[in-house]
Amino acid sequence: MHSLQDGRWHYRRSLASRVALLTTLAVGLSVAAVALVGYLTVRMQMQSTLDESLLGRAEAVASSGALSRITQTVPIPSEALGAADIRIIFINEQGNFRSADDLPPLALGRSEVDVAAGKTAHSIRTISAAGDRWRVVTVPTEPGQAIVVAQSLQPQILVLRKLGLVLTFFGIAGVVAAGFAGWGVARNGLRPVRRLTDAVEDIARTEQLTPLAVEGDDEVARLATSFNQMLMALSASRDRQRQLVADAGHELRTPLTSLRTNIDLLTQAGDGLPAAARTELMSDVRAQTEELTTLVGDLVELARDEPIDHVVERIDLAEVTERAVARVRRRAPAATFDVVLEPWPVRGESAALERAVTNLLDNAAKWSPPDGTITVRLDDGVLTVDDQGSGISDNDLPHVFERFYRSEESRSMPGSGLGLSIVRQVVERHSGAVRADASPTGGARVSMWLPAASA
Repeated sequence: MHSLQDGRWHYRRSLASRVALLTTLAVGLSVAAVALVGYLTVRMQMQSTLDESLLGRAEAVASSGALSRITQTVPIPSEALGAADIRIIFINEQGNFRSADDLPPLALGRSEVDVAAGKTAHSIRTISAAGDRWRVVTVPTEPGQAIVVAQSLQPQILVLRKLGLVLTFFGIAGVVAAGFAGWGVARNGLRPVRRLTDAVEDIARTEQLTPLAVEGDDEVARLATSFNQMLMALSASRDRQRQLVADAGHELRTPLTSLRTNIDLLTQAGDGLPAAARTELMSDVRAQTEELTTLVGDLVELARDEPIDHVVERIDLAEVTERAVARVRRRAPAATFDVVLEPWPVRGESAALERAVTNLLDNAAKWSPPDGTITVRLDDGVLTVDDQGSGISDNDLPHVFERFYRSEESRSMPGSGLGLSIVRQVVERHSGAVRADASPTGGARVSMWLPAASA
């Protein structure tokens, strides 16, 4: 897969290939580690066994009667020591040495001289001579002299080389097998993911929000469940959008039809229309225009169906309510307002909150009798608005905050049925809550609660 990033194309492996590659790398590293540890263990064990064997043989030669023959320059046959590749050399504390055979001498050094001088009990080391490597053991024989027993490491090197080749061959074979196994596991293990991807791509292509089939309870099943929850949310959002468009079209049709009818009458009548009739028609046009403007504003407010990303300012809900009460008093001068407010600082959008409180008060003023009293209380973050109207019926109570919902009694009254819907949306955007109940005075009570602003 290729992706364009910073103006350059980048190759990105598929998930199956990445799983197979990671599996191969993991198995390869494991095989390499096991092979290396095994090789080193065998090498150390062979070295330890050889050292013990050489040390035992050197001590046996040092304590045998063959030394007298050595002093008489009589060679000791190496077969007597149990191996054909063993050499014997005598060395004194001055560094002079003499071999018990006719082979080229080995390059002895300070370690062997120290043993002959009695400075160390024995020495074991590896030296090179004539293109070969020897394991050399030195033990003291008598004061000022020591015996050196050396054995070629060539047989051990050949064994280790063969072991290394075998381990390398089987390691490579294991990595290749792991690669094929990883690819098979990746393809089979990711088959549910591919089915889920195909289903999601089909949904994106057809826009049919059909829930996905969920099998089992593993991670893929959880992913499918999450997709189904997302599909449910998308379906609900699309249904709300369609319902909003349909309801808005229905509500807009009435004022637009009335406006068109009145404008046609004004156009057809011309100057022949009586002044009183013309004034009445113009008043109707102005009222319908205002209703249409209010409806469009409500629709715009409802279209903001998202949470607040940034808190605008710290405000006092009591001050917001006072401004809303002053505005509604001008609209309903005959109503009496009983207002008791306690300060309650909140964080949010001042204009939106004032719009929500105004809608609550407008709703109470609309349902109250002309000389009724509207009670407004703000206590501990709860704003309560009571009216003295007929109240909310039990059938209408669950629906009063729905968009465009209007009860039977309100269909003959002005309004679009969006006021309380806007109240609920604004309050929920501010992490609050709203509810409607019956008022103790017999009318309706609508309450909204907002959380206090942090210090």
